[in-house]
Amino acid sequence: MMHLSAALPTQLLGAGGAVGFEWWQVLLILVAGLWAGTINTIVGSGTLVTFPVLVTMGVPPVTASMSNAMGLIAGNLTGAWSYRSELRGLRRTLLKLLPCSVAGGVIGAVLLLHLPEEVFEVVAPALIVVALLFVVFQPRLQAVVRARKERQASTPGAAPGASGHDAAVPAEGGTASSSAQPDGARQPAILYVLVFLAGIYGGYFVAAQGVLLVGILGVFLLAPLQSANAVKNALVAAVNIVAAVSYVLLAFERINWWVVLLIAVSSTVGSWLGAKIGKRMSPVVLRSVIVVLGLVALANMVSKLL
Repeated sequence: MMHLSAALPTQLLGAGGAVGFEWWQVLLILVAGLWAGTINTIVGSGTLVTFPVLVTMGVPPVTASMSNAMGLIAGNLTGAWSYRSELRGLRRTLLKLLPCSVAGGVIGAVLLLHLPEEVFEVVAPALIVVALLFVVFQPRLQAVVRARKERQASTPGAAPGASGHDAAVPAEGGTASSSAQPDGARQPAILYVLVFLAGIYGGYFVAAQGVLLVGILGVFLLAPLQSANAVKNALVAAVNIVAAVSYVLLAFERINWWVVLLIAVSSTVGSWLGAKIGKRMSPVVLRSVIVVLGLVALANMVSKLL
């Protein structure tokens, strides 16, 4: 696998294999990173685009997972910054959730680095299936969440801090700032537990971490869905950052730094595009591409186990 000190441009564009990529592989990684950054900002699951591409090119699964997670950080931060206005009224809640994500991310990263690589090769296909299920059923999950919030908002005499806080929740396209919700509402304890567990998942296997968090936040966070998406972007960025620090400190030599660089550049541009044009793109098309690439990765990894 490629070391930063040995990763010269001639090797990057050379004969391919363990230390380099052909020019068309570089182009494919850039396109995958661009697409991943775009959909991460909109619906999540960008890793189900980049991870299959890297594994299909022969990058070892653990190296692909680590390098991909590090490369997506720049895009994560861009997406989180683009949604910062949606965090109004929820910044204190976000500060309470961040330690849960950070702790979970560290545990997940340590598990990835210390469990045998064979374990990841067996577990990863199952996690891809879970991730794909989240992607496929996300619209239905969001519909359930919206229906729940609408019922709470219309319930007379709802308790404050529960549905009373949700009474100001707008439709899906609304914003946190438009509803002017207080940040002092007491969030349910289960929210912190689930965010911690999602952090472990994200630190170990990045794919569909955002979709998982949107599902959790959509159900348990007392805020509109657009605000939940903004919180999701911030938490995913936090998990990827602490996981990346763990990778650098504990497994520097296993990171493919060219992959990190290529995905970082392209996903940053993609995240900016996602924030600008994402809401005009067809979610069906986005999900279809994710599912197809995820199935390709699944078939590739399962074939190696047989």
